[in-house]
Amino acid sequence: MLRATNPEKYVPAAEANYPDSVFAKNMKQVAQLLKSDLGMEVAFTDLTGWDTHENQGSMEGQLANRLRDLSETLAAFWRDLGDQAEDVTVVTMSEFGRTAHQNGTGGTDHGHANAMLVLGGKVKGDKVYGRWPGLELEQLNEGRDLVVTTDYRRVLGEVVRKQMGNVNLESVFPGARLSAADFLGIV
Repeated sequence: MLRATNPEKYVPAAEANYPDSVFAKNMKQVAQLLKSDLGMEVAFTDLTGWDTHENQGSMEGQLANRLRDLSETLAAFWRDLGDQAEDVTVVTMSEFGRTAHQNGTGGTDHGHANAMLVLGGKVKGDKVYGRWPGLELEQLNEGRDLVVTTDYRRVLGEVVRKQMGNVNLESVFPGARLSAADFLGIV
């Protein structure tokens, strides 16, 4: 079945303009697999280059380039899926955050918390979910980075339960002890 999808011959929807990046190629392949109706329920890919310890930049630079690739790719992916996007949920996350303030070399160092983005037809968007701790020095973890306020498994668990219908969250997140009461109401 995979061989029959032939990624080299895949033509995205006309309005889906994927950037020329590894992440975009991966997301285009995910779109192709979803549109091929092979029964795929979960896919994963990554976008590297977020470790911006120096010369991070602002409107131009490393961070802006990563954010541009992320946003343009997700927009192309969404357009590529068309009506099928209503049944898809995309979650972005990182295994580490960045410090709240720039360091001496124009970058940011490893931190604790970060934001997760959730995109999907069933997502209740236009809202920030979770608790905002603030950016004042006394509100930061160790005076340098955001405090973790939401376990990422609460977000993923809600998607797994509500989008995929898996009620046995213990099998997906061993030891997390998740229940519907933990959900944030994102989907």
